[in-house]
Amino acid sequence: MSKKAWALAALFVLLGAVVLVACQPQAEVQTIEVTRVVEGESQTVEVTRVVEQVVEVTVAPTEAPAQPKDLVICQSQEPETLYYYGGSMLAATNVHHAIYEDPYDTLSYAFQANGLEKLPSLEDGDATLSSVEVNEGDVVLKVGDVVGPLAAGDVVMNSDGEEVTFDGTPVMMDQLVADFTMKPLVWEDGTPVKASDSVYSFNLLLDPDTPSTKYTAERTASYEATGDLTTRWTGLPGFRDSTYFINFWYPLPEHLWSGFTAAELLEAEESSRMPASYGAFKIEEWIAGDSIRLVRNENYYRADEGLPYLDSVTFKFIPDTNQLLAQVLSGQCDIVPEPGLEVADAPFLTEAEASGLLVPYFQTGTTYQHIDFAVDTFGDYTDTRYDWFEDVRVRQAMIQCTDRQSMVDNLLFGRSEVIHSYIPSVHPLYPTEGLTEWAFDPEAGNALLDEAGYDQRDADGFRLDPDGNRFAPSLGTTAGNVLRAGMTQIFKENMAACGIDVQLYTLPASEWFADGPEGPLFGRRYDLGLFAWLTGVQPACELYMGNQIPGPSDEINPRTEQPFGSGWGGQNNTGWNDPEYDAACAQALGSLPGTPEYIEGHTRAQQIFSEQVPVIPVFLSVKTGVTRPEVLNYGIDPTQNSHLYNIEEIDLQQ
Repeated sequence: MSKKAWALAALFVLLGAVVLVACQPQAEVQTIEVTRVVEGESQTVEVTRVVEQVVEVTVAPTEAPAQPKDLVICQSQEPETLYYYGGSMLAATNVHHAIYEDPYDTLSYAFQANGLEKLPSLEDGDATLSSVEVNEGDVVLKVGDVVGPLAAGDVVMNSDGEEVTFDGTPVMMDQLVADFTMKPLVWEDGTPVKASDSVYSFNLLLDPDTPSTKYTAERTASYEATGDLTTRWTGLPGFRDSTYFINFWYPLPEHLWSGFTAAELLEAEESSRMPASYGAFKIEEWIAGDSIRLVRNENYYRADEGLPYLDSVTFKFIPDTNQLLAQVLSGQCDIVPEPGLEVADAPFLTEAEASGLLVPYFQTGTTYQHIDFAVDTFGDYTDTRYDWFEDVRVRQAMIQCTDRQSMVDNLLFGRSEVIHSYIPSVHPLYPTEGLTEWAFDPEAGNALLDEAGYDQRDADGFRLDPDGNRFAPSLGTTAGNVLRAGMTQIFKENMAACGIDVQLYTLPASEWFADGPEGPLFGRRYDLGLFAWLTGVQPACELYMGNQIPGPSDEINPRTEQPFGSGWGGQNNTGWNDPEYDAACAQALGSLPGTPEYIEGHTRAQQIFSEQVPVIPVFLSVKTGVTRPEVLNYGIDPTQNSHLYNIEEIDLQQ
């Protein structure tokens, strides 16, 4: 019997030993004095006697006083730091939701205002797109996503959507501006959160000593406070940011941190261990290696709504999965979010749910597994084999030979879904028509391989390519990943049924994902590659654009007849390039959300992608969490990374 099974069995025994004590009737002796008047012919006599009787009295139970609501959250990792710009660990994000009020949420593949009064929009007038004149020396965003002063010979996009070469003549370019209004937040020490705290945060991010991505900040012309609670973001000319409405920076306490440099804030106790709060809770204690305890923030701006519902929250760090399960079963933990459990724990969690012990939660997330074809390899690797995957029919055949639903059922216990694009079917931008959804059909796959010229077989029954060699591509992935190991085995068996002899190998992640030309995946020196990309609110069509094909920046890509614009940092490891796809994706990326051009571009790009099959999209990852039955208002959202985004509303039933 496994450790998890023993834990469940032990708990059943414990529950069976519990004795329920009901209120019992209690005997009470009452003394009653009875007087009777006896009348005679000549006198009246009063006779008095004492009668004792037993009366049964039922004692009503006394209502116990309300107990503090102390929630215990157990997770497998301890944050390395709580400094907002100190890292991106999910374990830290869970705590951040308790001490900060997110400016916006990302629920169900959309954005919603939270700590902001609203998200600005062109329709409402609190965002504008205008044409401005730029001259030599002005900092702009040039074609190729390059930031810098405008100089002769630079190519820019003008306001008419045309690429023009700057020759010293002023150019009209588009510029976005967005205005934000904060809700009346308050720091835990009673100091109001100001717009200047957000500007302070923006400037901290731009500091070279702050190790966080600066992409949007570097494409910002200015970010300024326009009032106590209002800020204004102005983008560089040429930067048509499709998510301009979230270009607001998390406020950080300038009145407490202004004496520290950006480098000092990475290690300072005030920022990395005990950061000040303007959220529902504030940090009371951090015991390294054990727990972080938070208590209710009396200055929380929603306190008059009765929030938060809890009095305290304790994050306990338990690296061992079996211990996590044992403690939540025994009542020592109330919630186990990610990082913690995995979908592999689904059978045990489902059994515990059936017994009324736990409430498991499963939700498809934003990571999707895919098997990539090396459509166009690089350098001398190209001479090592026949160009199997140049022919779209081979790619279409292999996706039909792949039983993706079997992978979902056997590896994810049916908790996910097969996907057909780089976004899931529930995404608002998933095409309602025109998308090719390839079914598992080995008969059709075999027929298509015959048609493509792979109709001859060797003595072992494997197909021969047009050069007369066995069709035996290799499939690589990361070492030590149980899920992907299972996927590769099923894929190998599927391909064998279609006459393809797939060879499996693994590499450490540091080698597999290394930049080219040394790295096999992004050096385009592989046949088939299995790994995961992130999806989200914005479809990442740019992952498969021709200008994202990795290669030497000083050489011309023969497929696009353009330089390798992203150098070896390009992300389109397949080498696939389709001009029509590129045009559709570029249209979507250059348009603003909600416009017809934006929707049409994303729709057409997915239609081409699904028909051309540069990769085999397999399935979405599964987020897994579990709670005690008395936990209320907990849930998992597909696009909100942390399970604890609404921690101020989580409650305990007493």
